[in-house]
Amino acid sequence: MIASLPALVSRLRLKQLRLLIALDEQGSLHKAAEQVAITQPGATKALNEIEAAFGMRLFNRTSQGLEANDLGRCAIRYARLIHTDLAHLREEMIGILQGQGGRLSVGVVMGAVPLLVRSLARLQQAQPELSVEVVEDTSARLLGLIDQGRLDLAICRTSVSPRPDAYDCHELYQERLRVVANPAHPQVSAERLELRDLADSRWVVYPANMPMRLVLEREFSQAGLDFPRYPLETASTFTTLMLLRQERDLVALMPREVAEVAIDTGSVAALPLQLRSRSEPFSLVSRRGAPLSAPARLLSQALESESTAPSGD
Repeated sequence: MIASLPALVSRLRLKQLRLLIALDEQGSLHKAAEQVAITQPGATKALNEIEAAFGMRLFNRTSQGLEANDLGRCAIRYARLIHTDLAHLREEMIGILQGQGGRLSVGVVMGAVPLLVRSLARLQQAQPELSVEVVEDTSARLLGLIDQGRLDLAICRTSVSPRPDAYDCHELYQERLRVVANPAHPQVSAERLELRDLADSRWVVYPANMPMRLVLEREFSQAGLDFPRYPLETASTFTTLMLLRQERDLVALMPREVAEVAIDTGSVAALPLQLRSRSEPFSLVSRRGAPLSAPARLLSQALESESTAPSGD
């Protein structure tokens, strides 16, 4: 049985985690010992202590050296995460001492990327030496990263969480949507379209239960139409654009600002279809009650300014 968390905390040391990483990189106890600057007997003893702490074998001993098993690969992956987190901790502390605030990690869903990019430009003017990590993913995954403490902030939707009250939220703006297709799609030249005109088209859609998928499902339901059969499902902007570029008859629903960038480059064309449904607004999300760092507060202010700025429509 795997040891309890208190037992692991009391028995594991950072140098042992460094040894796990070195073993993965070198595949040899002798070379790993050299990498972490200990003797080979010391490395053997440390590895035995690691496996004793977990209560499990992490490596298979072979004639070619040490080979991590499934549990070992899992332990190595988390050892790397801990090492990275320590590097980020050091970087942020140095930044604080220098008066720069250090480091910021922010998550974003696809439709809010243009807003974040504009806001980061403001932030970089205020703190040009700030290190910023941007993670683009779905709302559900971003909320998971917030729960783990790996993101300071996220621009997403908390409605996908089973416990939305676990977050502090500040609504930013209502996402606007556009239906797009390959520039050679036969309906591009139409003056006006109804959803029934595209009912037989093949659609690229977001996965089930995601907000943009729910909007599209609601549109089809309100029009008295069946949802498209055999859609291509993806949450990836790049995949959506590549699919539309490859197949002339594909249709997709995209965030308007993201779609306009692709339209400007000629990658896709807008279809003249007006949607009746509106998507759920984006919110700036953080862990409930967790104080924000100085860079996170500055980004929050920049996001608020950008989300209320005139759009030019």
